[in-house]
Amino acid sequence: MARPLFTVAVLVLVYYLAPVDRSLSIRTLVVLVLGLCLVGVTVAWEVRTILRSPYPTLQGVQALALVIPMFLLLFANFYYLLELNRAGSFTTPLTRTDALYFVVTVFATVGLGDIAPVTQGARILVTCQMIGDLLVLGVVLRVILMAVQHRQRQPAPIGSVRARARRRRRAGR
Repeated sequence: MARPLFTVAVLVLVYYLAPVDRSLSIRTLVVLVLGLCLVGVTVAWEVRTILRSPYPTLQGVQALALVIPMFLLLFANFYYLLELNRAGSFTTPLTRTDALYFVVTVFATVGLGDIAPVTQGARILVTCQMIGDLLVLGVVLRVILMAVQHRQRQPAPIGSVRARARRRRRAGR
């Protein structure tokens, strides 16, 4: 279980240490779209890894520990960048921590109301995140869980670690 925690910690560290000094432009939108495509490619890669893993449940947890923070930190970074370039886009100025807090409250659908988008651009970006949240929760989570279940139902190759573990469990009965 240490690996998923390490993955999340590294992603959050990168979020806080990455230099964010870009101005808003069409390039910024392209980077957001490419980042979302990278999340999609990561989901596909992780599903493939789960389907080949001797420990699909652990690999599924690892996949979620990678995909969900990547998605959330991508939006947090863009909220922070929006606030840097267009002060007043939210009801309060956003630090990186505020942006992370806001993205998690939107993802968790609790929306405490202390931070809200004010400008049209901010509202569009938050709306995109909300739609993405629904896709992550409805589709990505389901695809990863189905991959784990599919792999668990497959017989393990005779010499694999999984097959040996099953034989040991049966012998202990």
